[in-house]
Amino acid sequence: MRRSPRRLLGLLASAAVAFSLFSAAPTAGAAETAAAAPASTLSTSTPVVFVHGYTGNASNWVTAKSVFQLNGWSSSKLFTYDYNSYGNNINNAQGLATFVNNVKSQTGASKVAIVNHSMGGLVSQYYLKVLGGSSSVSHLASIAGANHGTTYASACLIYTTCQQMYPGSSFIGQITSGDETPGDTKYATWYSACDGIILPYTSTKLDGATNNNVACQTHIGYLTDTITLGQIARFVAS
Repeated sequence: MRRSPRRLLGLLASAAVAFSLFSAAPTAGAAETAAAAPASTLSTSTPVVFVHGYTGNASNWVTAKSVFQLNGWSSSKLFTYDYNSYGNNINNAQGLATFVNNVKSQTGASKVAIVNHSMGGLVSQYYLKVLGGSSSVSHLASIAGANHGTTYASACLIYTTCQQMYPGSSFIGQITSGDETPGDTKYATWYSACDGIILPYTSTKLDGATNNNVACQTHIGYLTDTITLGQIARFVAS
């Protein structure tokens, strides 16, 4: 029987989760030390907006939120943006712009930090670069972001979002032409040769960003990788 593209991605994502839990997990003691090491000079007052990847949702960020709280953030400063994985990333980026404005209004902050995963990189980059969102974002942390596309998107090209995520798309062209890290925003990425979904894995890197090569982590494994998430929390607080 031929499986649908959505079913195929779901099976592969589940396999990636299982693999990450047994192959790349650090010891508990090391993870806790790395995750909970706030420094007195770090600022944790900036609201953080988490942007999930293709087929993701708010539950992807449960571990990340816990790590950020261990590093000094109040739960009231941590937000998750949900969008339509099967729609259009231009609309998703416009929705992110509205969401960020609402967070700023709710918290009284002048800027937010954005932490994204996978296709969330495309949504975030379009918001910052094309929609002028960089003026509202202090830090952008991209975890295995599909920032220059991934050939893996060929499995779901029936959806506009996957067409936009394929390398060489006009959407990718818009967010990568010229300055990839516009404005005064601080940019950082985390990428790994063991990713398995972002192909090539170096697609995540952004010119002008601090690009962190993780020794070996799976695409879904990042979501529970407390060491990497701890690094991201400290980057956002810098």
